[in-house]
This record gives sequence, C-alpha cells and structure tokens, in this order.
Amino acid sequence: QVQLVQSGGGAVQAGGSLRISCAASGDLANNEAMAWFRQAPGKEREEVAYINHSTEYTTYADSVKGRFTIFRDTAKNTTYLQMNSLKPEDTAMYYCAAGRAVVKWRQVSSYAYWGQGTQVTVSS
Repeated sequence: QVQLVQSGGGAVQAGGSLRISCAASGDLANNEAMAWFRQAPGKEREEVAYINHSTEYTTYADSVKGRFTIFRDTAKNTTYLQMNSLKPEDTAMYYCAAGRAVVKWRQVSSYAYWGQGTQVTVSS
C-alpha cells in the first residue's frame, strides 16, 4: 500500500504560479512512477504530467508543456507540480497518482494509488 497526501493549490490570477505537492509513504516499491491528473467539473480526468522515479524521465500533456514542471525530492519522498503561466482553463481538481511498471502513463487505470485531490482555481 502507498499513501499519498497532497498539499498546496489554491486560487490565483491568470499568469500566476502555484505549486502542489504529493507526499508518499508506505510501500514505496509501488511508487515507481507518479503522475498528475486533473478533473474539471463535468469533464473526464485528464493526464497532466508524469515522472519515472528511477530514470527521472518526465513527460507532459501538450496543454501544459513549457508551463508546468514535475519534479521529485527523493529525500522527502515528495513529488511536486510547479505550475507557471496559469490559465483559467487550468482550473480543476488536481490528483497525484502512483504506480509500478507504468506503461501507458496517460491512462487512469495505470495507477493503483491516488491522492485526495487539491483544488486549483485560476481567475481571468
């Protein structure tokens, strides 16, 4: 079992920045990779960013590429999502997700463990 606890988020004006974090505990062998997803009201959960903790490989959804950065503090077992140049369309509940042997990072079903969610609201 892996426990994921999220923090950060909040409200910001367009063009601003926010950082959200996801602290992992428990059986970290199952925390080989982590992704951030988001879900806006009435929409499906969509992928945002991914990091493999062993290779440090990262990738992003096209909608956030160049604006968001996913990174990890290994000593703290915490993964972050730094969000810059935020847009109103970034408004959503953000979730971190952890998995092992992730092949299709964009798929929700690739992850066995999920954080509780944190709200990000961007006003125009």
